[in-house]
Amino acid sequence: MFTSGQWVVAILFFFVFVLLMIYSYTKDKALHKKYYKGASWVLVGFIIFILLLFLIKVFIKG
Repeated sequence: MFTSGQWVVAILFFFVFVLLMIYSYTKDKALHKKYYKGASWVLVGFIIFILLLFLIKVFIKG
């Protein structure tokens, strides 16, 4: 399926990508706190909405 060289490149790419994402996030951490204060409430609302849809489906199918 894949050669050993392709696996090495894929694993190397994955680790470098993750490290760059961690570096980028830590660099922008202060901006995230400043501009995205209420973002967690949006996530909570979205999860509640999905749960309500699931409960409606369960009760209607009954």
